[in-house]
Amino acid sequence: MSDSTHEQVMMAVRPVGQLSLDERGTALIDTTFVVVDLETSGLDPTASDITEIGAVKVCGGDVVGEFQSFINIGSPLPARITAITGITDAMLATAPPLTAVLPQFLAFAGDNILIAHNVPFDLGFLRAAVAQVYGDPFNPRTLDTVRLARRLLGDEVHNFRLGTLARRFNSPITPDHRALSDARATVHVFHALVERAAGFGATTVEDLADLTRASATPQARRKTLIAQAPHTPGVYRFIGQNNETLYVGKATDLRQRLASYFGSDNRRRIATMVREAKTVVWDPTDTVLDAEVRELRAIAAEQPRFNVRHRRAQRQVDVVLTTDVFPRLKIVAHDPQQTATRRLGPFPSHRSAALFVAAVAETTGLRDCSMPIRKAQNHAACIRKDLKKCPAPCDGTADLNTYLPSVDAAVRSLNDPSQLLACLRDTMNQRAKAQRFEDAKEARDALHHLAFVLHRGRQIRAVHAAGQLVAVRPNGPGCDTIVVSNGALVHASNHKHLLDDMQVASWAADYLQGEVQEPLAEETVLIANWLAASDTRLVFTSGSFTSHAHGGASLAGTLNEGRHVRRALHKALRQADFSAAATG
Repeated sequence: MSDSTHEQVMMAVRPVGQLSLDERGTALIDTTFVVVDLETSGLDPTASDITEIGAVKVCGGDVVGEFQSFINIGSPLPARITAITGITDAMLATAPPLTAVLPQFLAFAGDNILIAHNVPFDLGFLRAAVAQVYGDPFNPRTLDTVRLARRLLGDEVHNFRLGTLARRFNSPITPDHRALSDARATVHVFHALVERAAGFGATTVEDLADLTRASATPQARRKTLIAQAPHTPGVYRFIGQNNETLYVGKATDLRQRLASYFGSDNRRRIATMVREAKTVVWDPTDTVLDAEVRELRAIAAEQPRFNVRHRRAQRQVDVVLTTDVFPRLKIVAHDPQQTATRRLGPFPSHRSAALFVAAVAETTGLRDCSMPIRKAQNHAACIRKDLKKCPAPCDGTADLNTYLPSVDAAVRSLNDPSQLLACLRDTMNQRAKAQRFEDAKEARDALHHLAFVLHRGRQIRAVHAAGQLVAVRPNGPGCDTIVVSNGALVHASNHKHLLDDMQVASWAADYLQGEVQEPLAEETVLIANWLAASDTRLVFTSGSFTSHAHGGASLAGTLNEGRHVRRALHKALRQADFSAAATG
């Protein structure tokens, strides 16, 4: 072979084993594969020779070429090899030598991906042959059907030999230890495995390559997208092919969190998101609180398709006691400037507020209809009167003097929920005693949910009432500082050393100017929880950072009870799942 021919052949077969960034996302349907099988005189590539090469070239599920040749090894075959393969010395005697067959095979294979059943065996002999003939390394891209079958079939088969898999997938070719027939059988097995891999979301060459790795998932190949992610808090975004935001998340450690998406997470939604992502971007932050707030704002603004929770910012609402002759509770849009005693909020949603209104009506006798009542009280009564759910001021059953105690009880509920929570608890206990367990569960859920939203409302009102606020909290050898204005986070920083109040005030001065957007309710709750830590120190407030104390003990007790109930339910569900799995 001439030097120029040698160079052309080696250029065609010298692609690196690792897939480059430019090669990611190669569709299987558009890829040409060369399925190869070798017969040899032994198992050691350094002491044995290739006796036969068989190869089948396929693309898009179709066979586009075949190659087969014996090789004259110049020495007798071991008897056991002849017994296994059926290849005899006479069959090899007239065959061309390796120096003639190898260039033909390499030209046939080109730079396409080689597939073999147990790649290390065949690749070891091919590398030894290329080194012998050319003195060059041989590192083609490869896929191993053994590894792929182990990943996709699990315990469906008792072993992963080619004959076993050929029978499992009803191959029309029976492997017989001859190179070309074994390569043809491997083609059938490979195509069947590709169909199986589609269920794992594998549609590209790289997806298949990932499946051949022992603990990989189809998305693991894309880990290069986060190679430069830092070990800091921050917000990250998965960006789609059309530059749309697919997902927004937060992290205390960006690199560690992002790596979890490219590892063993087999959830279909995650795999789909990672596969659709063109790139991943991140915005490091000084503090975790800043990352949490930025995540909320980004989800509300960008509406990412894969953010199942919090995708739509809920409208905050208040509950007010109307000024009608016969007042009632009414749900209105939240107004942080309103602090009247006849107003309670914010509630996270209209549903939460409606649950509160219904509970107040149930426990105090306040009407919950929206009908304006004339002074003459000459309206027709609704069914709630017959159900004894309403004192019925509409038809004159209750006059103003009879109705006012319900109004007073409702006002007390707006400021002190202890009586309301006690009534709901009594309702729950009475239903349980009467063995109305589903109804008791409904009352229990209402009790715990109302405690949560009432506590949440107190948190939000306290932060809003503080106006502008500056606080500091120790963090390791340094500290975190925040500036808040009207419930919104203006700025947060981490400092490497502890700061006294004067230093914090000096740092915050530049951030206390200008207009601030109205915050989401969850943003203000995050700030309130940050401020609630025992080691947090308030440096400055323009208002009064206080919270209602009325009913605080009852509220706190119900909140803790709700947490314990949720934990117990989760534990019971986990145990039930474990028992079900154990009994199969």
